[in-house]
Amino acid sequence: MSRSLEDILFAAPDPQARAVTNAVSAIAAAVLLLLAVAIVFRFHSAGQLDAPYWEFFAWPTTWSFLAKGLLGTLASSAMAAVIALALGLVLLLGRLSRLRLMRWPSIAVIEFLRGTPTLLLIYVCFLVLPSVGIKLSTYWMLTLPIGLSTAAVVAEVYRAGVLAVPRGQTDAARSLGLTEVQVFFFVVFPQALRYIVPALVAQLVIVVKDTTFGYVVTYGELMQNAKVLIANYHSLVPVYLVVAALYCLVNYAISKASQRLGRPMH
Repeated sequence: MSRSLEDILFAAPDPQARAVTNAVSAIAAAVLLLLAVAIVFRFHSAGQLDAPYWEFFAWPTTWSFLAKGLLGTLASSAMAAVIALALGLVLLLGRLSRLRLMRWPSIAVIEFLRGTPTLLLIYVCFLVLPSVGIKLSTYWMLTLPIGLSTAAVVAEVYRAGVLAVPRGQTDAARSLGLTEVQVFFFVVFPQALRYIVPALVAQLVIVVKDTTFGYVVTYGELMQNAKVLIANYHSLVPVYLVVAALYCLVNYAISKASQRLGRPMH
């Protein structure tokens, strides 16, 4: 009996398929474990795991310094997220507009920001703007480019959610006499958010990671402070391991929030 493509892709796997999947997963886990052991062994052989490279983590000043960098990371990423969410909505409205004078510039801005690396935008704020008399603080040199770059992606996420709302909802709202603005903000957009909340929250993970570009403008975020610790204590591997763990904790918290917000509402 032939199976359709949908059955192959989405149907529950049969016992043989589950056995193959479990075997492949076990092999992959074993390979990753061996790789991790090999990396730790190399670090140990190089002396990077010796006690002198770790002892300064017992000092409160070290954790206070890292906490200050983490707060800088969170402050920059939070503001960048606000900029992205607000500007993304503006770009969405422009892209959905029936007026070409609004639609085409919005599309151009979205495509430009999506195609331009965030690091390049940071260099523009850091090197180009001061040359024309526009001086920004290091906070805004980092936050503004991240917010602009993310806004273009958020606009496309918004649009995907709007297109996912059944057309009947729009027609029903119009039949009640609602204006186009009321239909969008009271009917379409709230439903679209239910589809895209996980994707929006996932963008926060990328925003947090992008704040590591703070070294370009010497903004005091977590990675920049980590570099200071490395320069002072020559503890490369331990510092990066601790900082990586802190980033993982932050991103794990964001992912858990995404899962909770993504649950169906009854």
